[in-house]
Amino acid sequence: MLLLIFPSLHQSSTMLFMNDATPFQRRPILQTVSRFILRLFGWKIAAEFPASSQYIVIFAPHTSNWDFPIGLLAAISVGFWPHWIGKSSLFKPPFGGLMRWLEGIPVDRSARRNFVEQVVVMFKQQPSLVIAMTPEGTRSRTEHWKTGFYHIARGARVPIVFSYLDFKRKIGAIGPTFMPTGDINADLALIREFYSGITGRHPERHGEIKLRVAED
Repeated sequence: MLLLIFPSLHQSSTMLFMNDATPFQRRPILQTVSRFILRLFGWKIAAEFPASSQYIVIFAPHTSNWDFPIGLLAAISVGFWPHWIGKSSLFKPPFGGLMRWLEGIPVDRSARRNFVEQVVVMFKQQPSLVIAMTPEGTRSRTEHWKTGFYHIARGARVPIVFSYLDFKRKIGAIGPTFMPTGDINADLALIREFYSGITGRHPERHGEIKLRVAED
């Protein structure tokens, strides 16, 4: 059985009535096909979205190429189309159109402003913006998380939403939400506790949810 938990009725109309200005889009055929495929392979999807029209979705653990197709099906199944960030070279022909259709946003890595500043500006310029990020940054095991997502959330004053694919239980989920406090060590401890019970496709590749030594 496919479990779908949609935003509750107390949430803002911006989130309830889907349109091009929100991360929600009605694509009935794609949603139906996605739900069928997920159900066929035994996956259940639970989605609990915040009332805010701006937030960052983090996905972890990222350990396999399968994370992308299953995660994409899970998002489409609930009509969720968040933006994601990619280097500008990805948006050149012949695949630029596909990348934009998949809600990609190009960022100039060579620009004077650093990555965090560029994305913070995007949030300040767009009243409705949701960006998905993978803090591990790679499918291989890492000794620390990249903290760009955290500094963006702090700079833009937007909440962070957890998301994951638990391959052991075959459950994909979006939510819950938390607002970073500015105490990055305490906040990472909270994030680490949440993800401690989540199993990626390759558990031995789970990245360490901690700061790089230079950031401590």
